[in-house]
Amino acid sequence: QVQVVESGGGSVQAGGSLRLSCAASGSIFSINAMNWYRQAPGKQRELVAAITSGGTTNYVDSVKGRFTISRDNAKNTVYLQMNGLKPEDTAVYYCNVVVRTYDRPWYRDYWGQGTQVAVSS
Repeated sequence: QVQVVESGGGSVQAGGSLRLSCAASGSIFSINAMNWYRQAPGKQRELVAAITSGGTTNYVDSVKGRFTISRDNAKNTVYLQMNGLKPEDTAVYYCNVVVRTYDRPWYRDYWGQGTQVAVSS
């Protein structure tokens, strides 16, 4: 019913930048929060950045001042601009959207397949 597709990952040197995009499509009535998570090898998945439908944002402390989350509600798309990348940012980045579809009166989570970000020193 809902598809979530990420793009924009890749390999960069420390100090470089990448922009991740995530588009949700399908039988979408409305989208609440849109979030970016990441999971590094051997570590738990962590919430990196979140944005509400009203545009309020939150970040994990380790990326504050370097990453910026934004969304385009008309396109059901969320972005993550990542500047000043560090080797410790290396991880698979997952998009998570909280969606209400037309056939259900409640919200549920949908996840993308993940996109790899690799930062070399």
